[in-house]
Amino acid sequence: MAAGVAVLHGGLFLALSTSTDGPPMVSLPPIEVEMFRPADPPPPPPPTPEPPAPVSGGGAPAAPSRIHTPPRPRPVEPELPAPVIQAPAPALVVGVAPVATPTPGFGQGGQGTGSGTGNGEGDGPGSGGTPPRFIAGPTSRQIADAAPVAARRARIDGMVALRCVIRLDSRLENCRVVNETPSGMGFGEAAVRIAIDRFRFAPPTRQGRPVSGAEMPLGIQFNLGGRRPDTSPAVG
Repeated sequence: MAAGVAVLHGGLFLALSTSTDGPPMVSLPPIEVEMFRPADPPPPPPPTPEPPAPVSGGGAPAAPSRIHTPPRPRPVEPELPAPVIQAPAPALVVGVAPVATPTPGFGQGGQGTGSGTGNGEGDGPGSGGTPPRFIAGPTSRQIADAAPVAARRARIDGMVALRCVIRLDSRLENCRVVNETPSGMGFGEAAVRIAIDRFRFAPPTRQGRPVSGAEMPLGIQFNLGGRRPDTSPAVG
């Protein structure tokens, strides 16, 4: 723009100086023209920073990946082929086994002869039976422990005779006191409890069958004076 103004003033001065018909030439003062470079445009504004993430990352670095290689399968041994020649059969043994087999087998038979004589005699069926049989009873220590408290403290011995009924299951019932010495100390009641709880008798039999309701006499001795532990059954 400044260069164009300078050229315009130069042309005007030349025209005025060469014209003859116009007014006298007028000289104009020189015009100084200063050339300058326009200013650089301002740099663009910096980009807007992104907002921070709601959850911050970080932490320890990830562990390196490990590749698990499965072990190699064991080689399968080849099956042995069956022998072409079969094993020889066991030799046949003919004889008598020491133990009888559950099923009869085939064997070699024989022939034989024999003779014999004999005589005998016997009785036919009858109506016999068996008496009651003792099975179990208390020990002397168990009898002493079941004695009355007063008799144990005073160390007074006692003797009781009973009669009881034998049941089919070998227990005793309906026991009654026949004799009690000394009386009035409770030996009878103690003997009845011992007979029902401790004694067992097999009932008598008749024609091979047990019979219920048979009575059994029973004596029980209470030894309380300086007694010793005894494990043998006490049966009276």
